[in-house]
Amino acid sequence: MNEGAAVIDVRGLTKRFAGRAAVEDFSIRVAQGQIYGFLGPNGSGKTTTIRMLCGLLTPDAGEGQCLGYDIRTGAQRIKREVGYMTQRFSLYEDLSIAENLDFTARMYAVRDRRRVVDRTIDRLGLTARRKQLAGTLSGGWKQRVALAACMLHAPRLLLLDEPTAGVDPKARREFWDRIHELAAEGLTVLVSTHYMDEAERCHELAYLAYGRLMVNGTAQEVVKQSGLVTWSANGEAPVATLNRLGQELKTLPAVRMVVPFGNTLHVSGDDEAALEAAIAPYRERGDLVWKRIKPSLEDVFISLMNRAKDNMA
Repeated sequence: MNEGAAVIDVRGLTKRFAGRAAVEDFSIRVAQGQIYGFLGPNGSGKTTTIRMLCGLLTPDAGEGQCLGYDIRTGAQRIKREVGYMTQRFSLYEDLSIAENLDFTARMYAVRDRRRVVDRTIDRLGLTARRKQLAGTLSGGWKQRVALAACMLHAPRLLLLDEPTAGVDPKARREFWDRIHELAAEGLTVLVSTHYMDEAERCHELAYLAYGRLMVNGTAQEVVKQSGLVTWSANGEAPVATLNRLGQELKTLPAVRMVVPFGNTLHVSGDDEAALEAAIAPYRERGDLVWKRIKPSLEDVFISLMNRAKDNMA
């Protein structure tokens, strides 16, 4: 498969449970070597979609290919060439790192198993801990071992389902450094996350809400497509005063949302002129400094979530 070729190309994927659409009419194209971020609230359909892509779930409707195989008829072949890292640590806690990886390599029937395990342990910086029981590891080290287990069979596609949940910032950064190294080598990565700093490290993003794809593209494209206009109000006003101001601003028709960030409020709307007119009286206050700012990804995604229709309502 050539660089830039479509590793994932699906159209109209739909999956229902008990009559409810967990994913509806989902389409996406991911090129080789891309890190593609999947974002959305809990219950938005991210995990269901990932499982359909890697052959663990059969869609009720839709079609497409993953790694050149049909997602319906080629599920077994897809599974052999995908590394899937689940949200929860799924290795044996009463086995050492080396024992866990050796067992996983046996399950994948990896050739020259011991050499591959030793090389993977070294590559992911696990050598000093290879004899340590997995159950005694911190969240960051468990995450690293889980990634090692995903890599043993040399997959062409890595599916990571909220892999850094509950992991400290340093471990998250180290994890993402490794993901970028793997992508530079041609590995394609699809990752779901709730962290906006991680989303910004993806080559492209897709945002799901209530089973529907709401927007996709690069981080810059997603912000631009949102049409959101944002002002910040920053100052030394007491917290209670800022809270009252935020609640008051939310009642204005031109204001789509108000989000507090410490001593700063992000005030957003869709109509630039209407928003400026709405906040004009408040800009005369002496205890706040107002400034037009570029909407953040978090601003955009909160706005998208507020617009989404709850399919469980």
